[in-house]
Amino acid sequence: MTEKPQKTPVLAGVVGCPVNHSLSPIIHTIWAKRAGVDGYYIPIEVPPDYDEFARAMDSLRTVGFAGVNVTIPHKENALRYADIVSENAKQAGAANMLTFTDKGAAAENSDITGFAEAVREKKSAPGTSALVLGAGGAARGVVLALKALGVTDIRIANRTTERAKELAGQFDLVVIDWAKKSEAIDNIDILVNTTNLGMAGQPPLEIDLSALNPSALVADIVYAPLKTALLKDAEDKGHMTVDGLAMLMHQAVPGFGAWFGADAAVDGDLRSALVTELERRAQK
Repeated sequence: MTEKPQKTPVLAGVVGCPVNHSLSPIIHTIWAKRAGVDGYYIPIEVPPDYDEFARAMDSLRTVGFAGVNVTIPHKENALRYADIVSENAKQAGAANMLTFTDKGAAAENSDITGFAEAVREKKSAPGTSALVLGAGGAARGVVLALKALGVTDIRIANRTTERAKELAGQFDLVVIDWAKKSEAIDNIDILVNTTNLGMAGQPPLEIDLSALNPSALVADIVYAPLKTALLKDAEDKGHMTVDGLAMLMHQAVPGFGAWFGADAAVDGDLRSALVTELERRAQK
């Protein structure tokens, strides 16, 4: 009697330094269980150096990994390593996904679609104007997402003006002086914080929302704490808000589909599981 060959479990993970704080393994494990997929998604810490990253990716491909998510500080390393680069990843100058195929490593930036979907979930017609706080890699992804949403008037404010000018030149944005950010929100539809201000252990983000249009949406990519002072203030004033957890869940969808071959649902049960985990960590 011939034995049936055993199916190899799907292998995927998240690469970063540090990486143990990542919620991505919880997200993918929940989805795999729902879909009945035999697979594992694990955190993999790799030192910041590009050569270390490349060796690690080569090893993962050799042992049969389907792909990985990539987080700080490796998003630019992922783009450099890739054989195939999507338009989103090229424009963002960074990739948070590598899919290992017969044709090579394919780079994608699902942070862009993740933020766009998180906004659409709250406001199907988000408007045409936005102010983005920050000018780093996260801001680039948010700007591209806003453009994909049809936002044509995008302003940017950053503590270092030169960085804001550099990003503005690449994407045809209007630079706002950091000190005048509270005055620049009176006629915008979306306000987005992409800085680390307001994050646990970081200084607060000081901005007055009094002049913000009542129908404007306020977003913060931070999820530790889940509800930043910015989001609390916005909710108190009646604004719709998008937190960093919404973006995190939505950006994970393309990777799960590509690697595990199944649909993934961003819903209340998934969010509840992640909130419980964040609360558990906060009590440590």
